Amino acid sequence: MNPNPEFDSLVPAQFFDRRSFLVTSLGAGFALAVQPVMAQTAIRTDDSGLLAGEIKVPVKDGEMVAYRALPKGASKAPVVLVVSEIFGVHEYIKDTCRRLAKAGYCAIAPELFARQGDPRGIDSIPDILAKIVYKTPDAQVMSDLDACVAWAASKGADTNRLAITGFCWGGRISWLYSAHNPQLKAAAAWYGRLVGGASEITPKQPMDLVGQLLAPVLGLYGGLDTGIPLETVESMEKALKQGSAAAKVSEIHVYDNAPHAFHADYRPSYRKEEAEDGWQRMLAWFRKSGV
Repeated sequence: MNPNPEFDSLVPAQFFDRRSFLVTSLGAGFALAVQPVMAQTAIRTDDSGLLAGEIKVPVKDGEMVAYRALPKGASKAPVVLVVSEIFGVHEYIKDTCRRLAKAGYCAIAPELFARQGDPRGIDSIPDILAKIVYKTPDAQVMSDLDACVAWAASKGADTNRLAITGFCWGGRISWLYSAHNPQLKAAAAWYGRLVGGASEITPKQPMDLVGQLLAPVLGLYGGLDTGIPLETVESMEKALKQGSAAAKVSEIHVYDNAPHAFHADYRPSYRKEEAEDGWQRMLAWFRKSGV
């Protein structure tokens, strides 16, 4: 998230017409900013037995591109929204959708930065943050995720069994969406930032919303994450105990020896044991919540 939250206040709220979508196709491969990819650990999940590929989701101001994967012939498959890191819907996020589809889910990963720009084509993380991420309003993101749920329902998926998961930026969004959509049954937030400044673009942070959580959240964090101090994770654990009914049954698991982005198998930060354990915890969390 923004290390200088006062920057956000300089970015006015934006409204977009149908011509304003800058990303209309997902392309292939990994984001430029994460090159070179760690090929020896990057996981490649095939699409055999799956219906997988790009879709277009109707939203208020046009169509948003997204990646969708689900088992072929699935009837009323439960739905998992997958929210990317700051790099957008690149190969890692698509693969995550296919992994979820292999587990029986209809997984949808929307390109939530579609109006602001294409982070996959920018090779500088500071540029991605300044040009795209810090200009993407939380309210817009919540609305776009709602549109994905509506699209899934229109295609026969079971949105009464709805979950969300996300990584880094997407982890924070997963917390926020858990306080937004009463239809949501469960969330799994991977190393999403919990505190920060308030602005027109990001008016609330997860810590501010513990009293409003509508679905239980499983937080998965790294004890060696230099961007998310452990004391903020511990503060969130304490706050959850005083929060809503959903907050009180939420859980946070900290992997003591894991850094940030420990699930990102295409990056040096990947920790296989912790990533696999977190994945199984997430699936069990969804099942426990009826998803």
